[in-house]
Amino acid sequence: QEPLVESGGGLVQAGDSLRLSCVASGRAFNSYALGWFRQAPGREREFVAAVRWSGGETMYADSVKGRFTISRDNAKSTGYLEMNSLKPEDTAVYYCAVNPFLVLTAEEGQYVAWGQGTQVTVST
Repeated sequence: QEPLVESGGGLVQAGDSLRLSCVASGRAFNSYALGWFRQAPGREREFVAAVRWSGGETMYADSVKGRFTISRDNAKSTGYLEMNSLKPEDTAVYYCAVNPFLVLTAEEGQYVAWGQGTQVTVST
């Protein structure tokens, strides 16, 4: 298991930006793909973005393309989710997770370790 801790959530207004961080405490982080998911009240958890261990390939949900950017700094064992032009529908608990597979995936069952989540609330 790869302990993960998210931070950076908060209450913002529509159009604002936030940057979420995900700090890993295990060595395996640098060789695992990193993903971000979110879960809004009353809804299932959904994929947001993923990045390969090298940072060279990314994947995004259509709902966040062009607004969110996923990145990572393996020297710091930290992943990031830069969120711009936030909308009320982005309100959710955001989770980071890692998976050991070489192919990027939006399937949460492929992710082997999860953080506890950080709340993002976007008001109108």
